[in-house]
Amino acid sequence: MTGVRLWLLQQLDAERGRWVLWLPVAMGLGIAVYFELPSEPALWLGPTIAGGGCLAFALAPAGSKARALCIGLVAAGFGLGLITWRTSNLAAPTISRPLFSINVEGRIADIQRLPDGKRVVLEAVRLKGGNVPPAEMMPVRLRVSLSRGSPPLTVGDRILVLANLSPPSGPAVPGAFDFQRVAWYLQLGAVGYALGPAVVIEPGRPSGLVRAIDALRADVTDRIMRALPPGEGGVVAALLTGEQSAVDKDVAQAMRDAGLAHILSISGLHIVFVVGLVMGLIRYGIALVPPLALRVDAKKIAAVFALAAALFYTALAGAPVPAQRACAMAAFALLAVLLDRTALSLRLVAWSAVIVLIATPESLTGASFQMSFSAVVALIAAWEIGAAWRRRLHERAEQVRHRWLWRVLVGLAASLATTLIASVATGAFAAYHFNRLSLLGVVANLLGVPLTGFWIMPWGLLAMLLMPLGLERVALVPMGWGVEGLNSIAFHVAAWPQAAALVPSLPGASLWLMTIGGLWFCLWRRRWRLAGLPVVAVALTLGPGKAPDLLMSEDGRVLGLRDEQGVVHVASTRVDRFVTDTWARRSGQEGARKWTASADEQALGLGCQTGLCRWRKGPWRVAMVSDERRLAEACGSADVVLSTVDAQGKCRGPRLVIDRRDAWRDGAHALWLDESGVRRETTNAARGDRPWVPNSPSRQAKAVKAPGA
Repeated sequence: MTGVRLWLLQQLDAERGRWVLWLPVAMGLGIAVYFELPSEPALWLGPTIAGGGCLAFALAPAGSKARALCIGLVAAGFGLGLITWRTSNLAAPTISRPLFSINVEGRIADIQRLPDGKRVVLEAVRLKGGNVPPAEMMPVRLRVSLSRGSPPLTVGDRILVLANLSPPSGPAVPGAFDFQRVAWYLQLGAVGYALGPAVVIEPGRPSGLVRAIDALRADVTDRIMRALPPGEGGVVAALLTGEQSAVDKDVAQAMRDAGLAHILSISGLHIVFVVGLVMGLIRYGIALVPPLALRVDAKKIAAVFALAAALFYTALAGAPVPAQRACAMAAFALLAVLLDRTALSLRLVAWSAVIVLIATPESLTGASFQMSFSAVVALIAAWEIGAAWRRRLHERAEQVRHRWLWRVLVGLAASLATTLIASVATGAFAAYHFNRLSLLGVVANLLGVPLTGFWIMPWGLLAMLLMPLGLERVALVPMGWGVEGLNSIAFHVAAWPQAAALVPSLPGASLWLMTIGGLWFCLWRRRWRLAGLPVVAVALTLGPGKAPDLLMSEDGRVLGLRDEQGVVHVASTRVDRFVTDTWARRSGQEGARKWTASADEQALGLGCQTGLCRWRKGPWRVAMVSDERRLAEACGSADVVLSTVDAQGKCRGPRLVIDRRDAWRDGAHALWLDESGVRRETTNAARGDRPWVPNSPSRQAKAVKAPGA
């Protein structure tokens, strides 16, 4: 053990220059621990940990490994304190129950284009009608989907619309995507849909830089959608303004199955295209004027303009997390050009991660943050590993007869390699978050990425330059031709057999192990980095836990079951497509089925009749009721009853009764049946005492805050 300890210390000493790369990891660890806690930590906990780290740093010997650990402790405490403070600071009221036919008045803060309409985020909200919440519980912001008949709208308009509203929905099953947590950090107190056209009661002009950019984004998106058909216009809007909601659903699904969905999310690929195009235009433009080229540093001037273009493009796209990361990296790289330093390194990635985590620490848990940073860390680590190999290729290029052909082949090989590396790095995270793996993404990317870089994005840049003159259609039309080709690639690849595979949900431990093992392999340089690969392998071999046998949605209206073959079925008259698709996807299947019993099962009295479904697993007899008139019959013959109607005090025979009141109070339910008994989990209990969880003590404490506090 002493020898092992000395060897590890030697490795650490040899990697001293890489220690700084673990700074954002430590900061992210503090944030991740916050989201894993069963209850809300005190505001003083993070600062106390950071303060303790500072004290230990002052007492540790200068230049020692102990000081490095103390810095990591400070970063972790800072991350924990930052996310705790941000969660408390963003507290805003949320409606506690659905509101029907309510007059909603508010100022438009954002407009999102949908394939079949618009969705607006309203602030300075007023609700009018019966049963509206009191003033202190009025939502700060809410989101409403508008009907097609609404008039033209701009950011800053104050509108009035008749709508149905509901609280933000929770996970469809314990462990699934938590929209309530996302809504908490966006301060969305309600979501809903309009029952009629919106009326503009006060035209407004956007005030402030942020609202001005939002208005510009909305205007640019409108121009794009007017100039191009919906299939191409939605993709162009996603590429130029980040409006992914405008993408046609079939196109979006084909992009996901073909492994091209990253093209729709503004990230490093798009920022690089913009930076490269602007730098090329400025640099070669200066070169065309010899007297000017001899007197100025064209490269640095081009870097300044490229930095401005990257910042503007990121702001116009709404600054999603991948764009923030890419913009921060581009800014560091361009500053390195201005200072004559190395522009491509993992330090650049590390400081970009620090900036993103400081700005939006809650983004750490999102798929965008994890997939974006995993791809770029893996690519730069591979770039560092392949340094000697690249030198040999350059030497070989000087010896070959047809250099142009050699360079083309090397470029194709590099494109294939980068696609493979990025796909491997993000594949496990895609499986964890979306239960989907694109198996033919390499083929689609080899065709789609060059088309995007050499045809689509240059026309997009020209369209943005022509928009002030009203001539954007000149560039948008040929850009649409390129997008039509991109869509065709996506549809063709997605149609191939086994283009995409659904996988069951991985446990949370897999995400932790994948992250730790992957970072260990990528951030170190010496051979001990290889120890990270077995950790990743273990993460992938941790199979999904046993899927639940019975399911109930959080509104108590949708019931489901999983048969002995693992297939998810809907066993209620009501079907919520989002909920049932989530149930099925987490079990590794495409969609839930309507439960129909076999002939043998029907002979035993199983199957569905009007308002009542019967099912049996082992010794357990299960009844699922959706008609109050069948409740007494179900209660007299079942061991477990799931009811979409009120069964409180009416159903005394079964061992376990769960009705819609339980769902309203505790969230979605999942039940496991076996010989020993019934195990029951709910989404609210699984998430713990957190402010975004309905009926939790933390939520009740935050609910009394005044709007805008």
